[in-house]
Amino acid sequence: MPPAPNDPTSASPAPSGTPPHASVLPREVRAFLALRPGQTFVDATLGAGGHSLLLLPDLAPGGRLIGLDVDPAAQQIARARLEPEAQRLGVALVFVQRNFAELPAVLDELGGAAPHGILADLGVSSMQFDTPARGFSFQHDAPLDMRMDPALPHTGADLLAELGEAEIADLLYLHGGERGSRRIARAIVYEREAGRAVKTTGQLEALVRRALRVRGHQRIHPATRTFQALRIAVNREMDVLARFLEAAPERLAPGGTLAVISFHSGEDRLAKQRFKALHKTGRFRMVEKSVVQPGDDEARANPRSRSAKLRGLRRASDA
Repeated sequence: MPPAPNDPTSASPAPSGTPPHASVLPREVRAFLALRPGQTFVDATLGAGGHSLLLLPDLAPGGRLIGLDVDPAAQQIARARLEPEAQRLGVALVFVQRNFAELPAVLDELGGAAPHGILADLGVSSMQFDTPARGFSFQHDAPLDMRMDPALPHTGADLLAELGEAEIADLLYLHGGERGSRRIARAIVYEREAGRAVKTTGQLEALVRRALRVRGHQRIHPATRTFQALRIAVNREMDVLARFLEAAPERLAPGGTLAVISFHSGEDRLAKQRFKALHKTGRFRMVEKSVVQPGDDEARANPRSRSAKLRGLRRASDA
């Protein structure tokens, strides 16, 4: 079972005037990827473009940055942040509104490019959590949406309206490590059958508190695990990650590096297992034997980084 998550769902919104998303482990990511002028880099989960902005100088001059993200709002923000600096440095930008599991198809459409670096920063960005209408956080009462890609067919409210009690309980336990999953699932179905289906973040947060009989302050908000699990299910995050990890390493240029930042034990487990399996083939090697996590200074400055875990895999130069 996954340990209690350090999920940013419960974090306070970023103060006005701050960047929309503080990229985690910036120095470590730059060292892992070790990009050079003229190379091609893929930011597979572009978000607000924080990591890409940091890496642009390493590609200059003559490099190319390919940014993927399913969220059109994120693409718009990243474009505004990156284009002026890329133009100044002489780095070509390509923005693609696609899921990172589709990376092989994207690279084929771009002429079969073999990237020298690929980065996947998993999970939901701070700017998505801090936008109430997206329905990711219980800090504000809003429609229970939770879709990273607005084109996905089912929202969080849809899943809670359609799944059976056992299915909801399994979802909460497997994706969130919620030990009270059966009580919460029972309460969700009870409310649904009484004509009070859970449709908003506020409803779900209050229901979880009642179901778990929570009183007083808790170090981790009692609804964190439930919100995390539902978000993972809505966006099919584990399936998408498995597809990405299966294909992405094989698309690296010789000597190229794949870096993955995860925030959930299930995500990190998938990356660890895949990287170890490829390491044994002799065609790849892990950049570091142990997982890399933020230091105390970064964790204090950016509490949302506390659960971040970085792993890297490098393709052999003669592979």
